[in-house]
Amino acid sequence: MTSISRQMWESVERYHQLCYWAPEVREEGTRAGLKGFWMNYFATRVAPLGAVSPETVQSLFFYYSPDRIHRAIPDAWSFATPNEILAARFRGMDQALRRELGSLFDSQEVSIAVELAQQAIAATSGTGRTLYSGWNSLPWPDEPHLALWQACTVLREHRSGSHLLALATEELDGPQSVITQVAVNEAPVDWIQHEAGWSDAAVEEAKRLLRARGWLDDADQATAQCYEGRRRVEALTDSFDGRHWEQLGADKCTELSEVMNALNQHLPKDDQLDWQEIYVTDHESK
Repeated sequence: MTSISRQMWESVERYHQLCYWAPEVREEGTRAGLKGFWMNYFATRVAPLGAVSPETVQSLFFYYSPDRIHRAIPDAWSFATPNEILAARFRGMDQALRRELGSLFDSQEVSIAVELAQQAIAATSGTGRTLYSGWNSLPWPDEPHLALWQACTVLREHRSGSHLLALATEELDGPQSVITQVAVNEAPVDWIQHEAGWSDAAVEEAKRLLRARGWLDDADQATAQCYEGRRRVEALTDSFDGRHWEQLGADKCTELSEVMNALNQHLPKDDQLDWQEIYVTDHESK
């Protein structure tokens, strides 16, 4: 049975994730001075925290290799200030949401979703969720479609921070976390090196440690212990991310989920929720 926490994450994730794929967001970031996809990704996501160090980014973006982060941060801050980067991201999202949603971008449904999402945020603790707190510190945009995107981002980063806490509880570092996720068939193998950027040496060392823990067998396949550990990670993530949804109540959660699902039908696939379709079905069709 899907937890209320995961159900609501899936609802807000799709609206949030447009910022990573919409060409308008990349174009506005480039106009602001950012160079390439990864600099856009790291700088625009962490910008509410200010011009932070690559080590700070690494502690929050544990999934990605330090080499990938150091190629983007701190150079990004020499090309544009965090405030300029944030302004560019909101300009890009304004254009992208108007294009994707069409006449729905200023609909009553969007306003209803903003109100419900903000109620959930008001009941949320930011303790230990640094990116959540950063995004939640920003003023709300006047335009409902942008306010909804910011609310979805705030809620999504709360779950991201909750997931980081859960992985830390299980004593999984960056490469170990993505390798075990792939091993239990919850992510594509492309994520380990192509996306997250871990080197061959880092992958081999992580696998060695996971074999020593009993999470991988001699053929580097997931063991029962690995499956159990990943289940604990997801259960902890749901627990850490669930209190505000429980306080919002089942009826309001259902209403928000229904509204978001109607809006999300107009948005592109999400590489987390739809990874099997993107990485398996789409690749096999090519």
